[in-house]
Amino acid sequence: MGRLTDLLKLAQERGRELGVPYAGALTPQEAYEVWQLAPGAKLVDVRTRAEWDWVGRIPGAIEIEWQSYPDNKANAHFLPQLKQQADGEALLMFLCRSGVRSHQAATLASQGAHSNCYNVLEGFEGDKDANGQRGKIGGWRRAGLPWRS
Repeated sequence: MGRLTDLLKLAQERGRELGVPYAGALTPQEAYEVWQLAPGAKLVDVRTRAEWDWVGRIPGAIEIEWQSYPDNKANAHFLPQLKQQADGEALLMFLCRSGVRSHQAATLASQGAHSNCYNVLEGFEGDKDANGQRGKIGGWRRAGLPWRS
């Protein structure tokens, strides 16, 4: 359990530095390791159905939309849907395209019944490059972590 403890401490320190209202922040590689090491840990992908279908999915992740596409309407049922798929004690890691929606989801979940929430920095596609394109700088996919189209 030493590696898991080290990863979570690092994420918690990073979270304090960033001033987040949840347990901490992980890089995609750290999140993948935690997912493998922590019994019952869940990766919650909060992108839209369109993003899952057109950009790619992470095998084994819980998929709950934060917002719908194309109207970007907030999912009023987010917390009940999360509660259905993960108990309050589970270590939850939230991921979106770039880390913004997942930050919001981790914040809301930690205010609800979930005390062990982490944001996955960089998200699935990472930051935009000089040409405004994603997928080339950072992100889950760029790190070579499991995904499928």
